[in-house]
This record gives sequence, structure tokens and C-alpha cells, in this order.
Amino acid sequence: MTNDLRIGVIGLGLRRSIANAAHRPGKGSVVAAVADLDAAVRADVPGRFEGASVHDDHRRLLDDDTVEAVIVATPDDTHEAIACAALEAGKPTFVEKPLGITVEQCDTILRTAYETGTRLYVGHNMRHMGVVRLMRDLIARGDVGEPRTIWVRHFVSYGGDYYFKDWHADRRRTTGLLLQKAAHDLDVVHWLAGGYTSRVNAFGDLMLHGDLPRRAPDTPRPDGWLREFEWPPTERRNLHHIVDVEDVSMMNMRLDNGVLAAYQQCHFSPDYFRNYTVIGTEGRLENFGDGPGGEVRVWNTGPSDYRSDADAVHRIPDAQGSHGGADGRIMREFVRFAREGGATDTSPVAARMSVAAGYMATRSLRDGGNPYDVPPLDPELVAYFDGGQK
Repeated sequence: MTNDLRIGVIGLGLRRSIANAAHRPGKGSVVAAVADLDAAVRADVPGRFEGASVHDDHRRLLDDDTVEAVIVATPDDTHEAIACAALEAGKPTFVEKPLGITVEQCDTILRTAYETGTRLYVGHNMRHMGVVRLMRDLIARGDVGEPRTIWVRHFVSYGGDYYFKDWHADRRRTTGLLLQKAAHDLDVVHWLAGGYTSRVNAFGDLMLHGDLPRRAPDTPRPDGWLREFEWPPTERRNLHHIVDVEDVSMMNMRLDNGVLAAYQQCHFSPDYFRNYTVIGTEGRLENFGDGPGGEVRVWNTGPSDYRSDADAVHRIPDAQGSHGGADGRIMREFVRFAREGGATDTSPVAARMSVAAGYMATRSLRDGGNPYDVPPLDPELVAYFDGGQK
């Protein structure tokens, strides 16, 4: 007999890799139940997770006493209702990022976890990616001194295919891609800087995808939509019937510890590239690539002209599995947390703060770039989650 944690998965769509990482029979956890509204997805469950029960309603999954913990990987606008139901059912709950699509939704989830005493975990898997951990380690040991400014550029070559052909293109379901897509990066900025965003301003526009051909409502997505990409971007077809999120956005942040940061996102670049630059009081670091084979370079003996070889070059460690091995690592942390509690590298407070920064930045870019303050989180909730949810 094994003592695998029996996990129920609610939503087995685009983020099914996290469910795959959770299914490790005999090694700590097993997917024991799946709930999904899509009949084709449900039909695929027996061949993917042997012995798992299948439901078309998440409430029946939550009523199953043999399910010990829950993964919520449904569309973003449903996270609040489903996560709160799971927490109220007393099941340790993993919520895929972003935690919610408004500040209020996030705060409701956190307060529900606090009031029920049920453990809450948020899936910001980039904290477990090799490139992010390497940058954080270099900063922690003082290679660039104290961080004072961070810049992030995110070129999303497949953005039109991934985010403008389904519900992600509808701001009612996501708020916008400056929240939905950027939540990971904003969390990384906060983690590297050691602070949270307190004030933002932003600009953005729907520059390319607003005039491209769309599908009629209730029309299925085209076959191969995530395998066959159209180029140039102006040739994209079959977009979602609602497209009202920005495909270019840029935001400025002032953090509560004085760090200044900037984030830029484009969904029609020819190549996919995520670039972090951290400048501290004694140097600069920058990543070249974000997976195995990539590098983090450090310059800390200036001043000089630009030197591509840098003063130190650190290889991003090799890793196996989806998202550079992060999905497996984050799921192992969740399983341990669901069973035992204790400290984790991810943080519900940090997840809330990344959503809050993206949400207020989206309000700014739709208000002519006017600055907005990020609403603080109730200190009672901060203390509870920072204290390990005891």
C-alpha cells in the first residue's frame, strides 16, 4: 500500500501539465478525481489517470470524502467561486495563477482560507524555474549589491495564437493580459526585489489583433490551434469573437522598498524571449534565455564599455519536465504543504500582490496612463499567511 495524497483536479485544459506532474502513483500523490465541463476532456481521463473518477460538476468532486486535496485550474474568472468552495469543503487547495482577476477576488479567497483554516497554495511556478532561482541566489549573495531597479521585456511570439483565439481575449474573463500573462513576471520582480508594488502607471493598446477576422460566437476553435501558428501576425484568422484586451502593454512600478521596476509585453513579436535585467548598487545581472542552455551574466567591475562576456557567466541548470522542471517541483512542494503545512517558496500574499499590481496597471492604461496606488492587504491576513497559515 502506498500513502499517495489523493488529489482532485478541477479543470483539465491548457494547464493539464500541472495535473500530469501531480500524478505520481507510489511516489507521493495521485490524481484520484477530475471535474471538467468538456465531454471530450472527460472521455480522455481514464487513459490518462487510471482509476480516477470523472465528474461534469466540480461540486460532486468536492463532496467526495476520498479526495484529500484539490487543484483549481479552471479559467481565471472562475477561480474565486471554485477555490472558495474547495476551501470551505476543508480541502487543501492549489490555485493556478493568477489567483483572481480583481483585487477583491483575491482578497475573498485569502479571507476564506483564513476563516476556514484550510491550507491555500498558489501556483506561481516561476519561483521554481532554474533561471529565477539562479538570479535570486546571485542577488542574495551580493553579486550586484542591493537591487535598485529591475526591467523585464517579454516578447510573446505565439501570443496571437494562444491568447486571442479563446476566452483570454475577453477582458471580462481576464481583466487583461497585463494581469493574466504578466502575473508570473510581476511576482518574480517582487521576489527578486524583496518588496511589493505600491504605485503603478501604464500604457497599452490593441495595436494589431483588433481588426483581424474573428469566429462567430459558440464556434469551436480551429483544429491544431496550439500546434499550427500563423505568420506574419496580420495573417492570423479565427480569433475569439470578443477581442478587447491589449496586445502591447508597458508599466512602471514603484515598490514599497523604493525599488523602481518596468515591465513590457508584446504579442506579435517574431521570437519568444523573456529578459530580466537587475541593476544593484554594485553591479548588473541579465538572463540570456530562460531554460537549460541559457545563461545569467553578471557585470560588477565597471565602469566600462559594454562587454558581452561579462565578469561572470552562470549556466542555467538543466531540468526535466514541463516549464523547465518547475511543474514537478511546485507540485512536490504542494503535496508536502497539503500534508504537513509549513513554509513554502510560493506565497498567497505574493500572489495577491502580483494580481493587484497587474490590475491597477490595467486600470491605468485604460485611463490614459494616470497613476494608481495598489490597495494594501489587510494586515491580519498578511500576518496569517506570512506565519505559515497557523
